[in-house]
Amino acid sequence: MWNRTRMAARVAQDIPEGWFVNLGIGIPTMVADHVPPDREVILHSENGILGMGPAPAPDAVNPWLVNAGKQPVTLRPGGSFFHHADSFAMIRGGHIDLCVLGAFEVAENGDIANWATSENDSAPAVGGAMDLAAGAKRLWVVMEHTTKDGAPKLVGRCSYPLTAMAAVQRVYTNLAVLDVVAGRGFVVREIVPGLSLAELQAKTAAPLHADA
Repeated sequence: MWNRTRMAARVAQDIPEGWFVNLGIGIPTMVADHVPPDREVILHSENGILGMGPAPAPDAVNPWLVNAGKQPVTLRPGGSFFHHADSFAMIRGGHIDLCVLGAFEVAENGDIANWATSENDSAPAVGGAMDLAAGAKRLWVVMEHTTKDGAPKLVGRCSYPLTAMAAVQRVYTNLAVLDVVAGRGFVVREIVPGLSLAELQAKTAAPLHADA
């Protein structure tokens, strides 16, 4: 299996030059540490940063410069920070090329559930994830393939409260990279070495299709 660092690096590998990219809380924030320094990817954080860089060295932390997960970050040359409302105007205005989020479940039609695991969950509301899923031009998810108990997180239909419907185009897990394709569902683009498609299917609660 890929560890979380490898998962984040795998996502960073696929982000094209020049894209404006929002990174959600959790594994997505680690993507900032793996964007090649010679590739211009402009990272956005919903708390009001554009041009976010990787995590700083321990002796270079600026406590006032943090991402949406309240983790210390850096600012690339030309970067800026601004009001929270302006940040959401960028999101809702369709100016973000890609959003990378974590999730509890992703369905084969692209539905995503990532904010609560039941109606009694302690999370007060869906938050900015709903705006990002609806406003970004593309949505990729990076998450573990199964729960700690081994239950599949790639499913035919989400059982948790939805964040957005039919929004996800690609999923990166610790076992595979999969696209969500209309009319086909989960199409496997890459599997970790040593794992077969049949073994991956056994850990997935929706049909998998080999890349044509």
